[in-house]
Amino acid sequence: MAVSFLPCFLILSLFSAIDAHSGMIGVNYGRIANNLPSPEKVVNLLKSQGINRIKIFDTDKNVLTALANSRIKVIVALPNELLSSAASHQSFADNWIKTHIMSYFPATEIEAIAVGNEVFVDPKNTPYLVSAMKNIHTSLVKYNLDKAIKISSPIALSALANSYPPSSGSFKPDLIEPVIKPMLALLQQTSSFLMVNAYPFFAYAANADKISLDYALFKQNAGNIDSGTGLKYNSLFDAQIDAVYAALSAVGFNGVKVMVTETGWPSVGDENEIGASESNAAAYNGGLVKRVLTGKGTPLRPKEPLNVYLFALFNENQKPGPTSERNYGLFYPNEGRVYDVPFSRVRSTPVNGNRDHVPVTHEGHTWCVSNGEVAKEKLQEALDYACGEGGADCRPIQPGATCYHPESLEAHASYAFNSYYQKNSRRVGTCYFGGAAHVVTQPPRYGKCEFPTGH
Repeated sequence: MAVSFLPCFLILSLFSAIDAHSGMIGVNYGRIANNLPSPEKVVNLLKSQGINRIKIFDTDKNVLTALANSRIKVIVALPNELLSSAASHQSFADNWIKTHIMSYFPATEIEAIAVGNEVFVDPKNTPYLVSAMKNIHTSLVKYNLDKAIKISSPIALSALANSYPPSSGSFKPDLIEPVIKPMLALLQQTSSFLMVNAYPFFAYAANADKISLDYALFKQNAGNIDSGTGLKYNSLFDAQIDAVYAALSAVGFNGVKVMVTETGWPSVGDENEIGASESNAAAYNGGLVKRVLTGKGTPLRPKEPLNVYLFALFNENQKPGPTSERNYGLFYPNEGRVYDVPFSRVRSTPVNGNRDHVPVTHEGHTWCVSNGEVAKEKLQEALDYACGEGGADCRPIQPGATCYHPESLEAHASYAFNSYYQKNSRRVGTCYFGGAAHVVTQPPRYGKCEFPTGH
């Protein structure tokens, strides 16, 4: 029986193309749902899509264990309900770091801790934030982890008193002295980013009569000129981020960089949630990924590449609130895509004559190998598909041929999977085989067999 393939999901294909000069794209892995794949399956999905950075909202044991040795970097979180304890007792912070970080690091590549999330939305937690951040950082220093693991705390754009025009961006006055300045001082001291959650969807939905949909979706538009600086903005996202940069400058922290830890667009919404649709979600996320990977910064900070985490990996069926809250996912729980994003940074030639749909490839030298953890039956089924209907060149793994040895199912499947993957131009989604395969960036080693690369 033919193997069921995950279709090529084009947003996430570009996750593998990240470096200090091209901007960075990651994805939020939220789990407020009762129908999601196991963490192990999620890790295989992430690998198959070339996603190597994620953010979670806790320090779940099963997730962090599944991420071990995956080469996927993760931002973890200390939940808001623990802020008061972390702020009040250094011993609590020490124990939290030992239990929730050191138990997994470095096998699991934890690169940052989000101390709380949108804390200012609930004023009762606000007084604890900076002390909690300081105690967590002190613990990191105590255990020699502070160079490898940064700290921050994601803020919502509601922390701004003004955001339009961008140059007038400013923090709410009641937050500045008690929390904003000391938090920024700590971020500056530790060379950490200010984490920001930015959702142009909310601004558009509330002001659809004033904001162009094309401006919100990274489409061609007339743009807006900032009367304070004369700078032109072609997207609402850029305007929102520059409002944060202006607010940072206004309180004397011009040197603190920004990381966008959440942004996205819902594919479904209630009747009054203007703009929520699959086509708009595809346009927003697709336009954003393409925008980030140009390596260009915002009009105010043109030399600062953008670092962005899309929200979210899956639709989450148990999230409270309006319908949109349960429909930000890039994938359904069955690992099927929610929508396509038809663009590519690396291909310009149409495939199969379809000029409207150009599949995206993994960049650089990549290979496809078998997942040794799947059942032999599943691996054999996938191998049969690759060598049969899939059209892979399996002659080298026949008895007496160059890659017959080592004579193992895993080695033969890896060769066949890679042949199929290279034949299909390393397009994302062509190295999945129902979870039986994943992408690697180092040449596979099976005896004297050499694995071909694409051209």
